[in-house]
Amino acid sequence: MLTLVCMLTFWPVVNAGSHSLMALATYIVGQTQFPEFSVVVMLDDVQIAYYDSTTWKPVYRSHSESKYYDEEQSDAGVVLRDMYYDMKDRAFYLKEHQNHTDGVHVHQRLVGCELLNSNKPGQLHYWDAFGGQNMEEFIFDVGKHAIQIKMPWVITWDQLKRVHENFMYENVYHPICIKTLRRYLNMEKNNVLRKVKPRVRLMKKTLSDSQGLQISCLATGFYPRHINLTLFRDGQPVDDDQITGGEILPNGDGTYQMRKSLVISEEELREEHKYNCTMKHLSLDNKLDIIFDVAESDPGSFTQSVVFSVLVFMCVVVFITTALIIWRKRRAAGKF
Repeated sequence: MLTLVCMLTFWPVVNAGSHSLMALATYIVGQTQFPEFSVVVMLDDVQIAYYDSTTWKPVYRSHSESKYYDEEQSDAGVVLRDMYYDMKDRAFYLKEHQNHTDGVHVHQRLVGCELLNSNKPGQLHYWDAFGGQNMEEFIFDVGKHAIQIKMPWVITWDQLKRVHENFMYENVYHPICIKTLRRYLNMEKNNVLRKVKPRVRLMKKTLSDSQGLQISCLATGFYPRHINLTLFRDGQPVDDDQITGGEILPNGDGTYQMRKSLVISEEELREEHKYNCTMKHLSLDNKLDIIFDVAESDPGSFTQSVVFSVLVFMCVVVFITTALIIWRKRRAAGKF
């Protein structure tokens, strides 16, 4: 699980309008109930395929057109089988050279490509992790036709290895990735190209022990997942170290949510700063800007106002009732 979390932290955030095809591969050393090798293929945030060492065949979410069946099986055989043997060799090498004891050890790889909003192929990204630690990272730069290593493998590539890997990524892996991305982007366009506007809620909470007020801006129900949500104080963005939240989380209906919160101290409340929340999303024609009215919605002030109003109302009722009783008594006494 730690390894999975580690790999998901490297999940790329593509630019608005761009799309990605990513494969998350897992190789397990040791006896478990899971397949020795498995791969989940994602188009943006939609799973489109699954592959494992039990059947050695990809299973697609949507039925691919029959004319592509043989081609897709061949592509999977080339790319995923190569990945299996490479990860297997690396897993056993790391297990031996890092003095890992017997048991279960997990090697994971996250690799995939990006299609830019101009429909031009983007970079191919690659991350390798073993036992929850990042072991290698590089990109294949399409423009430069070369691999750019950001974190080298424990064994430095020699010139022959570099030439071989560069040839494979330029002529085999990257072209297959882009071809598959374009094909399934067309097939899954009703899912990945849809746009759902965010619903926005502003929330305020008085903190105990006079610690001030917490304001929160929640955007929920939006798709796609990329959103820009910013909190402002007096027209200036609030520093990230003062904000909590900001993670994009999934909803149960396939949409997403993001919440950002800020604690305003009692001193800041007295200074009467102006706070607002802005967001940009592909579903919105213009930037959405919402202003916080901190003073109006202070729960403590609201409660005091309600209590005071109730007391006044009760006093008025008692006064009118008493006056009515006295008037009736005097009227009755005047008749006799």
